[in-house]
Amino acid sequence: MTNKATKRADAGCKLAYKRLLLKISGEALLGEQSFGLHPPTVQRIADEVKKVSDLGAEVCVVIGGGNIFRGLQGSSYGMERTTADYMGMLATVMNALAMQSYLESKDVQTRVLSAIRMDEVCEPFILRRAQRHLEKGRICIFAAGTGEPFVTTDTAAALRASELGCDAIFKGTKVNGVYDSDPASNKNAKRFVRIGYGEVLHKNLRVMDASAIALARDNDLPIIVFSLDEPGGLAGIVQGRGTYTTIN
Repeated sequence: MTNKATKRADAGCKLAYKRLLLKISGEALLGEQSFGLHPPTVQRIADEVKKVSDLGAEVCVVIGGGNIFRGLQGSSYGMERTTADYMGMLATVMNALAMQSYLESKDVQTRVLSAIRMDEVCEPFILRRAQRHLEKGRICIFAAGTGEPFVTTDTAAALRASELGCDAIFKGTKVNGVYDSDPASNKNAKRFVRIGYGEVLHKNLRVMDASAIALARDNDLPIIVFSLDEPGGLAGIVQGRGTYTTIN
């Protein structure tokens, strides 16, 4: 093991979560825009991901494509659903490549692995290859969902996290956890410190889609809901501190 790998391993031993999957919506990359990528926002999120990697954690990322194209939206306007979903998958590849570019500009080794083969721009998703990248300290960004229509990137995130034996899924949002009502419109909204998978489904809290919640439940995979807007918040939670909600 190299000195760099040893330092990462030593740091990782002190972490509450040693291998994690970060799920980011495409809308999180919008910033103040209504469409596309907002470079300062992507850069800020890349900084947060880098902090966690520098601590020694093994990091996977799944980014949605809703800032560019959402399959359900396209199908609601008469587009054939399968075609619309494939277009949405391509949007996630664009977001993944953008995140890779910003991370690598900060000297962070990354790999984009796509569920749809496009060898000229990224690697195909192969489980053993992804595991090896993580063991070498590379950040893996998974693109194109599962490669199948009718499956959301939330479910793709739960699937990849389960396949790779992640300690938790980290769901980045605009608020610091799961609330019983919208905290933006109700100042008395209650934040849950911990809530069960079944209660999230029963109350239809829409943290992630039902398939993703059920998959996480079936694989005993906690979901950490936190604010992406809090500087250093992700790194803090990985070290066992901060404000968030645990779904388990």
